Amino acid sequence: MGKLTTHVLDTMHGSPAAGMAVRLYRLDGPAVQPLKSLLLNADGRADGPLLEGEALEAGRYRLVFGVADYFRARGVELPEPAFLDEVPLDFGIADADSHYHVPLLASPWSYSTYRGS
Repeated sequence: MGKLTTHVLDTMHGSPAAGMAVRLYRLDGPAVQPLKSLLLNADGRADGPLLEGEALEAGRYRLVFGVADYFRARGVELPEPAFLDEVPLDFGIADADSHYHVPLLASPWSYSTYRGS
């Protein structure tokens, strides 16, 4: 059974990004369908898969991470506007029976991602 998960690490503080807001969308041509909004737990993860089983379909998706709000809540003084505000990651799911893990490493000035396991 396939599933979609995420995990965010705060590279500025060297810790999980607990409390960061994340939104998930399905991209269907020009239409953008909101699927889920959540706050990451103490480990910087969602409490469960973002999608799994029949809810996970092949197609295009977008995760949006609330990077600036997270760092401001941690007491980091950011310029206005912040260099990174929200970080959108568009990705594709080709095999709905697989595990797709989308981690994010973030600071107020940079981010990176990869397909995790």
